[in-house]
Amino acid sequence: MTEHQRRLFLASTLASTWSLMCPLAIAGAKQKDRSKIEPVVSRKIVVGQSVPLSGAVANIGLAYSAGSKAYFDAFNARGHSSLVFEQVTLDDGYQPHISMGNARRLIGEKADLLFGFLGTSCCTGAAKIARENGKLLFAPFAASSLLRSPANAHVFHIRPSMSDEASKMLQQSHAMGLTRIAVLAEEGDMGQEGLDAVDAAIKALQLPPIVGSARVQTDSGQADAAVARLLGLQPQVIILVSHYMSSAAFTRKARRSGYGGALMNFSVVGLDQLHAALGRDFAGVTVAQVVPSTRNIALPLVREYAAVSKRNNTLPTSVGLEGFIAAKTLVEGVLRAGSGFDAVELQKSLETVRGFDLGGYRVNLHASEPTPQQNIDLVTISATGQLLR
Repeated sequence: MTEHQRRLFLASTLASTWSLMCPLAIAGAKQKDRSKIEPVVSRKIVVGQSVPLSGAVANIGLAYSAGSKAYFDAFNARGHSSLVFEQVTLDDGYQPHISMGNARRLIGEKADLLFGFLGTSCCTGAAKIARENGKLLFAPFAASSLLRSPANAHVFHIRPSMSDEASKMLQQSHAMGLTRIAVLAEEGDMGQEGLDAVDAAIKALQLPPIVGSARVQTDSGQADAAVARLLGLQPQVIILVSHYMSSAAFTRKARRSGYGGALMNFSVVGLDQLHAALGRDFAGVTVAQVVPSTRNIALPLVREYAAVSKRNNTLPTSVGLEGFIAAKTLVEGVLRAGSGFDAVELQKSLETVRGFDLGGYRVNLHASEPTPQQNIDLVTISATGQLLR
C-alpha cells in the first residue's frame, strides 16, 4: 500500500467511526441536557381532593383548589426533586354524599392521600373513609372539633379550630365591653359546630350566655326572619357562622333595618367572597382570618403566592392563600418522608413539621393540637376599603 493509499484508508476509517459515534454523542448530550430540566421521577404523589366546584359555595372550593394546585405546579416546575405532585380534584357541590363517593373513588384510583375537602359534613365523611382505607386526610377546610379527636390522628390541620376563632372574637367583644352576644348559624353541622364553639368559649371565659340564636339555610339569600328575630333581642354583637351568601344577605338586611352593632364572621365565610358579595355594605364587618392578608407583601410567603397568582393570571384571595399554604406544608412533610414512604411513615413525617416557617408564617402539624391563636386575626374593612386589625 502506497503512502497515498494509506492516508485515504485512515481518513475513510475515521469518517466511518465518527458517523457511528456522532448520533450516540448527540443523543448523550441531549440526555444530559434533559436531565438538567427533567429530573428522574422516582415517585408521583397523587393528591385526591373533593370540593364544591359548582353550586352556592363554588367560589370557596374553586379558590382553595386553585391555590393548592398553584403551589404543586410551581414545585413541579422547579424540578429540584425526584417527587412530582398531581392534584386530582372532583366536584361535590357541597353535598356530603357526593363528597364521600368522591373520597372512595379517589382512593380506588390510587390517591396517596385525601386533601383539602371542604365543609364540616364532607370532611367528617372523608376522614371516616380515609381511616377505613389506611389513608390520611390533610388540611380539611373545616374546623370541627370532632376532626381533632384522638380517633382522628390521621387528620392533619392547617387552620385553627372553631373554638379558637370563637374565643378570639369573644375576647375582643369582652375587651370592648360588649356582652350581649347573639349567633346566626346556617342549618347543618357547620352551624351547630359554630354555636357549640361560641357556647364553649363563653363558659371558658366566664361570660354571660348568648341572648339567642337564629338559623338560615346554607348560602341562602333569605334572611328576613333571622334578622327580625335577632334584632328583637337587641344584641351588641352578632356572630355569624355562615358562608358568604347568607352572611351577605343577613348583613345587608340587618344594616338597612337599623342595626348598628358589631357583626363578626368565622373565617369559613371567605373574606374576599364576602367582600365581593357586599360591596360598600362590607364596611365595619369583622372577619376572623387564619392566614396572612394577601395585601401583606412584606411577608415572603405572600409575595411568593402573589407571584404565582400573577403568572397564572388569577386574583389572590385569602382562601386561595390557605390552599397554597396547605400544599406547601404537605410538600415539606412528603420531602421529609422521602420517596419510599407508606401512610404510616408519612404520618410520622408530618408530625415532625413543627413551627415550620413558610416565609414569615409558621405552621404546626398535629392532629390533636390546635394551631395557636396567634395565627388568628380579626380584620375589618373600613368604608374606604382599608384593611384594619
